[in-house]
Amino acid sequence: MELPPDFIHEPPTNYTYKVETFRPNVLRIWCCNHAQFTYNGGAVSQTIWGFYNTKKRTYFAPINSKKCGAVVDINSTTPYTAMQLNRKGLELLWM
Repeated sequence: MELPPDFIHEPPTNYTYKVETFRPNVLRIWCCNHAQFTYNGGAVSQTIWGFYNTKKRTYFAPINSKKCGAVVDINSTTPYTAMQLNRKGLELLWM
């Protein structure tokens, strides 16, 4: 499967994206790290980037690899994840 046409990110160095069907109208986008790690025998490490609804053309932040979270604006995501930072209290002063 291919990335959605409005997906704006390029994979970081040594990463690729993998897309698979999650539900009939929802795609699951994985961020695959091709660095070799000893904990998995050198296999590709995957983390969930997020989800994409093909009918509504909306992106969702992941709660985990099996649950969609809130709708996100593609412009507020990073090449590594669609999860949003929740800064609170003093953290806001540093930004």
